[in-house]
This record gives sequence, structure tokens and C-alpha cells, in this order.
Amino acid sequence: MANLRSALRDIKKSRKRAERNKSVRSAIKTYVKKTRTAIAAGSDETMELFAASASIVDKAAKRGIIHKNAADRRKSRLAKKLNAVKAAAAAA
Repeated sequence: MANLRSALRDIKKSRKRAERNKSVRSAIKTYVKKTRTAIAAGSDETMELFAASASIVDKAAKRGIIHKNAADRRKSRLAKKLNAVKAAAAAA
């Protein structure tokens, strides 16, 4: 355990930040999962969920919670699934 007062403050700050980052990462996972299930079910609210997921992922990348490339990869995978379902629906 740290002895210096400034070190103790730094530990408190890093714990607060880690907790905040954990909640954002959890929200990302939740929205991505909701979007995937909506895509698979062919739900009407798929586009709204996709937009919300992309927004949350972009904000997290902007704040440095996840890497920019990781954010782009997540959005790309969702868009790919969404477009595949749309193409299959259009062909049928």
C-alpha cells in the first residue's frame, strides 16, 4: 500500500476511472448483444439499435476507453451482419 498522500489520491482516482470505464465497456457489450439479437430476429428496431451501438462505441473510443481500431472493428462486424440480413431479405 502506498504511504505518500499523493500516491493514495492517485490510487483513488485510478479506481474511480476503472469503475467508470468498466460500466462503459459493459454498456458496449449490452448494446452490441441487443443489436445482434435484433438482427437475427429481423426486428423493426434494428437500425435504431445499430445507431445507438455505433454511437456508444464511438464515444468510448473518443474517450480512450477502447482503442479506435477496436471500435471500428465492432461497428464493421455489426454492419456486415446487418447488410447480410438485408441482402438475404431482398433476394427472397
